[in-house]
Amino acid sequence: MSCAYPCCLVQSSSASAFDAYHHDEATKTFRFAADCAEEAGDWHLRAKTYSFLARQALWIGAPDGGLTYAEKGLVRSDRLTATEQAMLHTAREMARAFGKMGNVRDTMAAVGAADEAFARARPTEESPWMAYYDEAQHNGDTAHALFDLAILAGQAPGRAARRFNTAVNGHADAYKRSRAISRTKLASLLMAKGNPRQAAALGHDALNEVGWLTSRRAADDLRQLGRFASKHRTVREASALRDRIAATVSV
Repeated sequence: MSCAYPCCLVQSSSASAFDAYHHDEATKTFRFAADCAEEAGDWHLRAKTYSFLARQALWIGAPDGGLTYAEKGLVRSDRLTATEQAMLHTAREMARAFGKMGNVRDTMAAVGAADEAFARARPTEESPWMAYYDEAQHNGDTAHALFDLAILAGQAPGRAARRFNTAVNGHADAYKRSRAISRTKLASLLMAKGNPRQAAALGHDALNEVGWLTSRRAADDLRQLGRFASKHRTVREASALRDRIAATVSV
């Protein structure tokens, strides 16, 4: 009997552990899910699991590990759909890994590869678990890589801002969490590199949507926004946002 179905269950459990910051547990079960998918010959589940592993590695500050997992996921990319290829090339994996390492050229190349792959996407060919990866998700994910370049490597913030804005406007209510995270990152980008008053307004919108969420990753994004806001002590709107963030999540 194929183990692809239990692989889905393990993958879902691993994702929950990741979101709760139980990283050792998540890594162990993600790896098991990847082995299970490979044994079952399910290249699509295998790609998605390596996508999760790469994203988790990046989140815990191991961009080189994230890059390695992404490259494993892209093995035999001819067996993957265009959307799966885009997912693995994009900000969660290769592009964001390069961004965390401040590698401008390789990050831009990976974002370009993700865009090229996504342009070939055919939703009717996708597995059910890839339904979430639409234009809004693609823009939000690639924007994360460009965010890292703007913050860490001094690149202009315009590309990242435009993609985050597309994600915010494109996510339907079914993806409120993704929309809130993109809005928070856009606010952080503008707070760090743009207009702090505009950033504060976006930050309050993000708090209105994300404040009730239990995701520790979403809370960390809010903390980052609060740190950027704290650098604008003479801007009343930024100070008010920082105080509201502090009252919403522990700092």
